[in-house]
Amino acid sequence: MSTEIINRTKVFVKEKLSGDSSGHDWWHIYRVWNMSKKLQEKEGGELLVIEMAALLHDIADWKFNSTDEEGILLIQKWLSQVNLDQSSAQRIIEIIKDVSFKGAGVKDKMVSIEGKIVQDADRLDAIGAIGIARTFAFGGKFGNSMHDPESNAEMHASFKEYKKSNGTTINHFYEKLLLLKDRMNTQTARKIALERHQYMEHFLKQFYNEWDNVK
Repeated sequence: MSTEIINRTKVFVKEKLSGDSSGHDWWHIYRVWNMSKKLQEKEGGELLVIEMAALLHDIADWKFNSTDEEGILLIQKWLSQVNLDQSSAQRIIEIIKDVSFKGAGVKDKMVSIEGKIVQDADRLDAIGAIGIARTFAFGGKFGNSMHDPESNAEMHASFKEYKKSNGTTINHFYEKLLLLKDRMNTQTARKIALERHQYMEHFLKQFYNEWDNVK
């Protein structure tokens, strides 16, 4: 039964995210899903809840829905269609509501080990080499400048401020990506995050060296 639910959900998500070029495509979901399973092997938690939350988390992403509730309602409808029990469905919904980064000054609300694992897996995909690629893909998709030396990064104190932000892609490293290493929930994810964080630091050093050499 669990395998059938997962397989049906994979098809559903692939269709919903088809054609995405912002770094939130099916392959992002695929990586988060697989990383979640790897973290679960070390950290525990109920696997079905973890897998379903990982597969569905970007369906409700605030960046791609007209209202905060639109994506959640779609997920609730889907969980009902696959006949998932009410308790598991509610746990999945709660994880998805709290999974996203909401600003440097906004504390994480995740409580369950299942939620912490999915959040860690999602954040690991936002850093390192793939994180760099996704950040530039996202910036290009939404028309953000790559870099402006006269533009400073902002440490957003609220989710409202973070949602309104349209700063440069390089500033986004300081506003989010470089903060994620210290906001991992699990020991397993923290070990993985360290190497990816260092890779981003090396990238930024090289970026600034090349930028400055054209002066």
